[in-house]
Amino acid sequence: MRSALFVTTVSSTLRGFLLPFARHFRAQGWRVDAAATGISTCSECEAAFDHIFEVEWSRNVTDPRNLLHAPGIIKEIVKRGQYDIVHVHTPIAAFITRFALRGFRSNNYPKIIYTAHGFHFYNGGSSLKNAIFLGMERLAGHWTDYLVVINSEDLEAAHRYLIVPAERVLFMPGIGVDTEVLDPERISTEEVAKTRAMLGIQDKIPLFLMIAEFIPHKRHHDVLQAFARLNHSSAHLVLAGIGPQMEAMRVLADKLGIEKRVHFVGFRNDIPQLIRSSVAVFLPSAREGLPRSAMEALSLGIPVIGSDIRGTNDLLAGDCGLLVELGDIEGLVNAMTWVLENPEEASAMGQRGRSKMKNSCDVKAIIKLHEALYAKALGVNHALS
Repeated sequence: MRSALFVTTVSSTLRGFLLPFARHFRAQGWRVDAAATGISTCSECEAAFDHIFEVEWSRNVTDPRNLLHAPGIIKEIVKRGQYDIVHVHTPIAAFITRFALRGFRSNNYPKIIYTAHGFHFYNGGSSLKNAIFLGMERLAGHWTDYLVVINSEDLEAAHRYLIVPAERVLFMPGIGVDTEVLDPERISTEEVAKTRAMLGIQDKIPLFLMIAEFIPHKRHHDVLQAFARLNHSSAHLVLAGIGPQMEAMRVLADKLGIEKRVHFVGFRNDIPQLIRSSVAVFLPSAREGLPRSAMEALSLGIPVIGSDIRGTNDLLAGDCGLLVELGDIEGLVNAMTWVLENPEEASAMGQRGRSKMKNSCDVKAIIKLHEALYAKALGVNHALS
């Protein structure tokens, strides 16, 4: 029986992105385990994986647990599991796991695969932080069999900095979206009406949406400032997500005088209905890998207004959305105005995005790419299904 261990820093990454991969490979006869912090309270993870392991580490790079305790836990998990593949995701877990397993492998097994969901060094980032994170990636590259990158900027960087040999760098367009589930035809007008009614927004009122954790690099403040300048007093803005800056953004909305038209709705289980209720989805971030919220919006035929950064510009290429320079408040205002004044063109833009997701980013196609990668890593001449 083939076996794989998926490793992420936090369990929400497993729950949000990797469960379809676990289910697929288990259906093919693999044993698939997972390790992350918080995984012991994730019922979806417990159901999707054969075994789950709690690892005490943190997304805070200075947390001493990351190098004092976590490497020993990882070594013990891998020693007991005797895995063919250890597939690491997210920077902290990926670095620590590769650090822990350096020189630990037996007969060159397990094979170590790292999917970079956006390098922590990037165009426009702090020079000091870029240097630190690039150094970490180049060091960990010595302990990596295959590197998977998910956007064009990271692909170019992987080759330029020789993080791993060129023949062991692979490009995949993210971890995929289920375009059958995220199909606009599956969301009825009644569901949209119910969602709007729950928010207290009438049917004909334009609604803009942002789906993101309330953390600094997501730049909610840009959206709020732009929305306050929009010359359309009936429009509403919905902010879905939680995070440490949520209360500060409430205060900003009050200060800008738009609090009655801005809805802070927290964590949601009805994201597809919210997207279909909107005229456009915002993504003004300073840093992304290949943003899932944009992929979901495009799959559902809704245009995206995003900052012109890596990953986002990959998804919106081909006139699938509106790109704005990072931090350009007036540019966001103009993009919103264009969507409101050109509904037919905006709808066509969303349909182009839908076609793009079906043709290149559907999760079934991404799973096939993983099958081929695992077969290559294990020296098998055919797919592992």
